[in-house]
Amino acid sequence: MAHHLCSSTSSVSLHDHHCFSNSLSPPRMLQLTPFQPMLKPRNFNYSVKLNSLSLSKPSLQVTKVSLQEPLSAETQNSNPSKSPNSQFPDKKSSSSSKSYIWVNPRSPRASQLRRQSYDSRYSSLVKIAESLDSCNPTVEDVSNVLVSLGDNIIEQDAVVVLNHMSNPETAPIVLKHFQQRLKLTKEVILYNVTLKVFRKCGDLERAEKMFDEMVERGVKPDNVTFSTIISCARLCSLPKRAVDWFEKMPEFGCEPDNVNYSVMIDAYGRAGNVDMALSLYDRARTEKWRIDALTFSTLIKIYGMSGNFDGCLNVYEEMKVLGVKPNLVIYNTLLDTMGRAKRPWQAKSIYKEMMNNGFLPNWGTYASLLRAYARARYGEDALNVYKEMKEKGLELNVILFNTILAMCADVGYTDEATEIFEDMKSTETCKPDSWTFSSLITIYSCSGKVSEAEATLNEMLEAGFEPNIFVLTSLIQCYGKANLTDDVVRTFNRLLELGITPDDRFCGCLLNVMTQTPKEELGKLTNCIEKANSKLGYVVKLLKEGENFEGGIFKREAAELFDSIGADVRKAYCNCLIDLCVNLNLLERACELLDLGLTLEIYTGIQSKTPTQWSLHVKSLSLGAALTALHVWMNDLSRALENGEEFPSLLGINTGHGKHKYSDKGLAGVFESHLKEINAPFHEAPEKVGWFLTTKVAAKSWLESRRSQELVVA
Repeated sequence: MAHHLCSSTSSVSLHDHHCFSNSLSPPRMLQLTPFQPMLKPRNFNYSVKLNSLSLSKPSLQVTKVSLQEPLSAETQNSNPSKSPNSQFPDKKSSSSSKSYIWVNPRSPRASQLRRQSYDSRYSSLVKIAESLDSCNPTVEDVSNVLVSLGDNIIEQDAVVVLNHMSNPETAPIVLKHFQQRLKLTKEVILYNVTLKVFRKCGDLERAEKMFDEMVERGVKPDNVTFSTIISCARLCSLPKRAVDWFEKMPEFGCEPDNVNYSVMIDAYGRAGNVDMALSLYDRARTEKWRIDALTFSTLIKIYGMSGNFDGCLNVYEEMKVLGVKPNLVIYNTLLDTMGRAKRPWQAKSIYKEMMNNGFLPNWGTYASLLRAYARARYGEDALNVYKEMKEKGLELNVILFNTILAMCADVGYTDEATEIFEDMKSTETCKPDSWTFSSLITIYSCSGKVSEAEATLNEMLEAGFEPNIFVLTSLIQCYGKANLTDDVVRTFNRLLELGITPDDRFCGCLLNVMTQTPKEELGKLTNCIEKANSKLGYVVKLLKEGENFEGGIFKREAAELFDSIGADVRKAYCNCLIDLCVNLNLLERACELLDLGLTLEIYTGIQSKTPTQWSLHVKSLSLGAALTALHVWMNDLSRALENGEEFPSLLGINTGHGKHKYSDKGLAGVFESHLKEINAPFHEAPEKVGWFLTTKVAAKSWLESRRSQELVVA
């Protein structure tokens, strides 16, 4: 069957501006296609260029050079040099712009044409590049390899060879060899492909030296030059250097294009210039630049660091709309961000999507999930991740072990924490630090396990760690729960001996221990508190003296105390002081403290009224503070009844339904007993867990009987 060969006399540019191939692809110089009668033969883009006016040898040209960056307009207009080849026996001349020859694919001439095409030479050039990568970086060895090119070397040969090299030591020698033997029309292209070699190896230092040499020779860098060096800096995780090179572009007359700007979103973001990164991102959305997954990952981190967690999710959704597929880095970044946002439910959703998209979790995935669940106290989920990591042989580092142990301390997982601690000690690469021992001592202390806490403290000392204020605070709590007052005092003195200054939390712990201490031993702890915080010590001393002080002085001193401590501990202090008042039968002082707490907005929303229900909310209070609030509420209801106010159909007390993490007791159970003691008509509502309800009729009847009893007593 007859075939025809198509060729064009039109010039083909070396590189299209928007071509982003990953490697230099061999040009398809010859194609044999079946002959189709009555149809105009097809024109192929990559062709042997035939001179239609003479029987001279055809010119072969490289049609594509890829640097993963767009080439300049100058590069596109470059004229390839001719290389001599043998004449074609069967060739037709024509004055038209295109010439066609029929070739029988089974004839020897077809094989000859294939051998003479640039495909064959291209393959040999690639092999030469491989030989240059493996030879010694000397002029002699490089010359011995390049001698196989012969004398008829063209500029495109040099481009192909350098473009396929990956040895940063031999590449400069090869470049110099070609510079000495060729009359270069576009020397910048050779420099660019040499810079690409340095980028492959992440050798920014050599790339920068090559740029200096280039400028010294009078070769003007183009956009590809800067793009290659910038991307090299990014690969080396040197975003600030990338920014420096980007900002040099105008000095050399190079105007950044959309590709440059897109890359710089990531570079500016990682360099810490968030405003510039976000400004470029806004422009990218408006002008519809192409943005890669790495840049989206940086954007998610930027929004996460600024606390704009919804912005992270918006970027993720925009990425998907633009058709950029998320990779494992994106998913891990999102999981970590949602963990810092304390949004474990969204971390779960993202992880599920990741799995559905066929990605397998790696160590970073599990680490992000573990942190997300542990920070949000999703105990079961965190433990499941931990078990899965163990099953897959993925070792935790000290930070992850400490994270999960801290979570166990927060949620009361004593047995699980002990097992994890033993796992940690059994690893060869990860040993407990002071925070590890601190978390474990906290867990044992809150559980009242004195011997285990002391054993862990001794192990901590043997490991070379001195107890810090967190450890000593936990020990004081532990001894307080066990009513070991002397050990509390001993631990306090140890803190002073170590030169540690008691902070608000430490003093709050001492105050909490006082609420559990028998009345006859309070003096020992009062001395400790006076040394730790003189204002707190004075308020406690006033309470111990009972009614032996002028009216109003106690409330004033308590107000000064609350002003002097951090807002994060005020409620704990107020709760403990009220509990101490209740233990000492100082109900009036307890009411003063509750009123002060409401005035200073330490407590909010304790009482609420709607047309259908009046309620008391005590679930955020300690037991003593809750009982005091109940007493005040009952008095308020009695006054409302006396004043003839219309009661709603329902009255309720909300105690919450949870139990303390280290105790089987809950506020609801204690309240239920107390309500029975005072014969109050409130009963636990089965349909509303944590609520005690009564009707208007029952409440008014009880309040009236209560008032009658008070009159009789009076």
